[in-house]
Amino acid sequence: MDTPHGRTRAALLAAGRGLVLSFSSIVGSVTLFVLAVTSIAFIPLGIGLVTTPYVLSAVRTHANQRRLLAITWSNVRIPVPYRPFPKDVRSGFTGQVERTGVMLKDPATWRDLQWLLVDMTAGYVVSILAAALMVYPVEGFVLAAGLWRVFTDDRYWYGFVPVDSQATGLAAAALGVAIFATGVLLSERLLRAHFVIARSVLAPTHEQELALRIDRLTETRHEAVDTAASELRRIERDLHDGAQARLVAMGMNLGTVEALIEKDPAQAKKLLAMARESSAEALTELRDLVRGIHPPVLAERGLGDAVKALALRMPIGTEVDVELSGRAEAPVESAAYFAVSELLTNAAKHSGADRIWVDLHDAEGMLRISVTDNGKGGAAIGSGSGLSGVERRLGTFDGIMAVSSPAGGPTMVTMEIPCELS
Repeated sequence: MDTPHGRTRAALLAAGRGLVLSFSSIVGSVTLFVLAVTSIAFIPLGIGLVTTPYVLSAVRTHANQRRLLAITWSNVRIPVPYRPFPKDVRSGFTGQVERTGVMLKDPATWRDLQWLLVDMTAGYVVSILAAALMVYPVEGFVLAAGLWRVFTDDRYWYGFVPVDSQATGLAAAALGVAIFATGVLLSERLLRAHFVIARSVLAPTHEQELALRIDRLTETRHEAVDTAASELRRIERDLHDGAQARLVAMGMNLGTVEALIEKDPAQAKKLLAMARESSAEALTELRDLVRGIHPPVLAERGLGDAVKALALRMPIGTEVDVELSGRAEAPVESAAYFAVSELLTNAAKHSGADRIWVDLHDAEGMLRISVTDNGKGGAAIGSGSGLSGVERRLGTFDGIMAVSSPAGGPTMVTMEIPCELS
């Protein structure tokens, strides 16, 4: 990207993204702000108690989408500071009242509403400027090519240049070149500025972030203890029902062989064959069990190669791009590996995709992983979903996950885990 061609290409990409953001800001943010304010105003009438949770959930989805674009387009990380809903929230009208109360008491809700105001004003101006600096020069070039003749009856202004002849048309083209050069220098910076403005409003204060982190660590500690206990029970059950049962059967067969070795050698040989078969199956099950706890390829070759090995076993085409400067601690690698494994399994089973892309890289003390598929979309983090389990697994290491999965696809899951590679 250091070559002039590379910088121009990056600026054009930033301009296209700025155009997308400007549309989202002026349409999405304005609409959601009006709906949110109206819904909250109708709470005393009772109508808002029903509508507010849905509207504020839409606002959060809109904000989370911007968070996802911030990290993927400009490497700007915006924390997700929402308080979780209590697990015992009831259904029906009473549940809606409880959800409304929880959301309105959450400081992040009011930051979202403030952000909508900023996004539809300053955010819109910055994003549309990133696009305009690369698009507006086209008009100057077209005027110089002869379009100025269409405006012979009335003077046409291009910027501060009055265009009424070929000479002034060339002056318009020169201005267009200057604006284009400015766009090449500033469009990427303006795109990043858009996300920095969003972060300045959406991100919690230091005290709020510490309080949220304490709450999150407390919750994830309990979940980690529960998960570890559940995993131990699974291992015990697998050993009892699998390898242990086969080893017991093998022992019984060998005992019978001892009694038959002289009386009925033929039957003894059959039992020995069965015992050998049982030992092989027990060994296979033990290997599978060990692989489920901590895959050997992960311990020996690291996260990148372990994920590539996962991709080779997938029933659909999976591309893996790895740019890691070292290895993370074993618990972090294990959490990341099983998170990717769960996402790949979900994509293969439920997405209807025929292609998956996995990207692993590290930057600024973060391990960043994205899993993208070209399936039907519609994935969401919710109670009982595999994505919720992945989020809990990452939360143990203070990691975060964002999901973008519009109806019709594609689905992109982005994960970040704080860690230092060595």
